[in-house]
Amino acid sequence: MNVSRRKFLAGTAAVTTAATAAVVATPHDGDAASGPPPSRRVDAREKVTGDLRYASDRLLPGTAHAVYAVATIGKGRLLEVNTKAAEAAPGVRLVLTRVDVKPPGFLQGGGHAFQSLQPLTSDRIAYRGQHIALVVADSLHAATEAAALITARYEAEPIAVEIDAPGAQKVRQSDVLPTAHDVVAGNAPSAFAAAPVKIDHEYESPQSHPVPMELIASVVQWDGDDLTIYEGTQNASAVQNGLALQLGISPERIEVLSPSVGGAFGQKNSLQTHLAPVAVAARRLGRPIKVVVPRTQTFHNASFRPASHHRIRLGADRSGRMLAAMHDVDQQTSRHDYFPAVYTELTSRLYGITNYGSQQNLVRTDVQTPGFMRAPYESPGTFAFESAVDELSYALGKDPVALRLANDTAVDPISGHPFSSRYLADTLRRGSRKFGWSERSAAPGSMRGRDGSLIGWGVAAGAYKAATAPATARLRLIPAGRTYHATIWVDGHEMGQGIRSAVARLVAEDLQLRLEHIEVGVGDTRGVPPQHLTAGSWGTATALPAVYAALKELRKKLGLGAKGPVPSGRGETIVLARSRAPGQPEAIHDRAAQGLPAGAGPEYPEFTAFSFVSHFVEVRVEPTTRRIRVPRVVSTVDCGKVASPRTAESQVRGGVIWGIGAALRERSEVDERFGGFANPTLEEYVVPVNADIGRIDVGLIDKPDFNLNPVGVKGLGEVVMVGVAAAVANAVFHATGRRVRHLPIRLEDVL
Repeated sequence: MNVSRRKFLAGTAAVTTAATAAVVATPHDGDAASGPPPSRRVDAREKVTGDLRYASDRLLPGTAHAVYAVATIGKGRLLEVNTKAAEAAPGVRLVLTRVDVKPPGFLQGGGHAFQSLQPLTSDRIAYRGQHIALVVADSLHAATEAAALITARYEAEPIAVEIDAPGAQKVRQSDVLPTAHDVVAGNAPSAFAAAPVKIDHEYESPQSHPVPMELIASVVQWDGDDLTIYEGTQNASAVQNGLALQLGISPERIEVLSPSVGGAFGQKNSLQTHLAPVAVAARRLGRPIKVVVPRTQTFHNASFRPASHHRIRLGADRSGRMLAAMHDVDQQTSRHDYFPAVYTELTSRLYGITNYGSQQNLVRTDVQTPGFMRAPYESPGTFAFESAVDELSYALGKDPVALRLANDTAVDPISGHPFSSRYLADTLRRGSRKFGWSERSAAPGSMRGRDGSLIGWGVAAGAYKAATAPATARLRLIPAGRTYHATIWVDGHEMGQGIRSAVARLVAEDLQLRLEHIEVGVGDTRGVPPQHLTAGSWGTATALPAVYAALKELRKKLGLGAKGPVPSGRGETIVLARSRAPGQPEAIHDRAAQGLPAGAGPEYPEFTAFSFVSHFVEVRVEPTTRRIRVPRVVSTVDCGKVASPRTAESQVRGGVIWGIGAALRERSEVDERFGGFANPTLEEYVVPVNADIGRIDVGLIDKPDFNLNPVGVKGLGEVVMVGVAAAVANAVFHATGRRVRHLPIRLEDVL
């Protein structure tokens, strides 16, 4: 066991030093010693002043720099890698073309990495941009220049990078992933055939990339047989355990520090394939190595949202009651992994449709393995489903909001269980009033602005499973004059979503401490919590129940009541507490400690749990150029108790902006001839900018869900993107009369 870890477990580590994952809440005039703490981000000052340190900010003494060379064919065999010129370049210390490490294993197949393929271990090229050599030099400039000098010879093979390209192989998901069952309830084909009003259309969503501001990066340092990794990750335990498996060493020999992540959105949820070769090189050279994967390489060596095609069939009676729904999906995956398709988990439960059918297929293509990108299935899935619901409203002559309200339900139509809480109708009613929906003229093309622009109003509903995972919290209370200082370490990672703020607020509220007297530690494997994956909107709903349990254990240990501050004069106290999702066994903590996904939901033993949202969108289409703008959005969310209002509102706005980007801007273009993605920079991958975004009004229902956990919180980060693209597309139809069934919507679609 590392010396630093032994000290930490003994409670003697200096947790206030900059080397830890703890961040001290900065003082703020007006902070109250009692009552609810102010709604602010506890690390706001550090973020805006640049004091917050990220993985690639580490510059250890003697650090060398690593850069990868990449394959220039889409698929085939590597015949030769010529490294002579690179090795002779000034400042170059090492060039690797092969490493002897074990396969990392796919995260969704019992492993730890975003894909099972580990570059530099064979001569196979699975996709364009795959790493083929690693150059280590004294400076970043020297490493970059030397990597550009590497050449290779290949034996190329035919490729298929599009979901509908010749050579792409379609398989039924349930045939290759036996646990991935198609969602079926009632008799959807018969009910659909008998329905007097039918919708049957196909919808398409493209490949797209998360492109977080912080690039994928690591700083690797050996100290004898002990290894320290500084890396921005959502899953420090997967990095620790997966890399240990690859290198053939004990996980206890590896420490992973990820105190803050500069954006992740699913792309950093597991072990990255750049890391093992760098660890091998660092040990061979006997010096620290920093690697920052360039943006162009993250497009090819990290996960992305796969392309998907959807066929939606809806049947209803003439009153508007939905009688049947069928949702069939073809989703892209890689040749070497089956990235599961889970679109129908949501669309089967969005409304009370008792006859539901689905079939989900995987299409094998020559790309790296796709992965979880914010609202991974739910955003494209609801674009298709909520576009079809809008089409149904026009076929029926019904108001789109009224149609959705008429098909609301308190019971999960698939499991028959009640929902733990469901305020979707509240979000629709509140959003409708705020938006002024009653002033809408129903006919497409009937609303115009003073400048002649076409005005369209669209609505869509959305949901995301209220997932929860096991967590451990360690709370330390130390006397500090007339008050106390609290340090809380808990499973979780700070990706900018504000998990520290939510944790600090809960501790401050319970112990009636000022925020600056609270430290929150996350993303550091040296602590007691194992730092399980933070993803799937379960971060807050996982961390806060463990913190709540620790607070209750502290009160029990000190003999205190359920409420009120800790009386002065008590000595230092340390408690440890665990929490897990309803129905999970105690052994689930062992799985989390191994860095393996251990989340639960949406189905629990006694209920089904989702967060819900509704979006009301206004678009304006310029009458000559047909440029589409979104001047205002009203989004209302049911996420249970709002743990941190300031960061919650920020989360909603960020998700809405991304949804607008998905609707009108984002697409990863592919080259069918040579493979790979053709627009792998922020210059060419088009995202919304400030001028594209109008006013976003945020509403939070803020009703606790105590069935799910004792704090009453549900996920927020993912659900806020769900339905935005559909609402934009529905508004475009209302403005122009053009029904666009693919993303993104472009000028040529409305000319």
